[in-house]
Amino acid sequence: MSNSWDRDSLPEGADKAAMVQSMFDAIAPRYDLVNRIMTFRLDVRWRRRAVRDLALPAGSRVLDLASGTGDLCIDMRRAGLDPVSMDLSFGMLSNDRSGAPRAQADILRLPVPDGSVDGIMCGFALRNLVDLDVFFRECARAIRPGGRVALLDVGVPHNPLVRFGNSIYFGRIVPRIGALLSDGPAYRYLPRSVAYLPPREELVAMLRAAGFGDARHTQLSGGLTQLMVGTRDA
Repeated sequence: MSNSWDRDSLPEGADKAAMVQSMFDAIAPRYDLVNRIMTFRLDVRWRRRAVRDLALPAGSRVLDLASGTGDLCIDMRRAGLDPVSMDLSFGMLSNDRSGAPRAQADILRLPVPDGSVDGIMCGFALRNLVDLDVFFRECARAIRPGGRVALLDVGVPHNPLVRFGNSIYFGRIVPRIGALLSDGPAYRYLPRSVAYLPPREELVAMLRAAGFGDARHTQLSGGLTQLMVGTRDA
């Protein structure tokens, strides 16, 4: 497949799904290294905050969706949770170092029964999904009543100065880091992919409508990252 993410326009539908899978297969070997460098290791702090805010007791079965190389699974295991790693990208799964059970799966069609897990986490993948409404409803289907969801993704800072600096850094510097250490076209796409995400009020409304009535939104690091958590309605 050609580097379709190198175009000016962002892909949609089936083109987007195929592009995302191909892209993450390509960048998997150095994905963790580039993440640590381009976020100054803040990604470690963000994931630990998400696990904390998931607020599930030890032993809870939690799906890590779009799990990548398993960073969230490692943090969940440290918190006493029982994670399962799921990703569409075989390249990412083959680089998973968490030791958690893993499966290649389309997370818009989870291969689990209704109400069969205690929680779901997803880190920095919402903008790569074809249909967020479908994803939120699928999370609600898989999670038992009273279970929890915690979803991390990049954000758009509300402070104009921080937003300006962030746009310069992620629009110009991150692609250069990615090109030097991994795959240039992929890291030109990733900063632009935030355009796929609806405003935070709309995201929260969608999550509540799907079955997480107490869903709330938190900005992390001045809005560089956003975290949504919620409890599955009874």
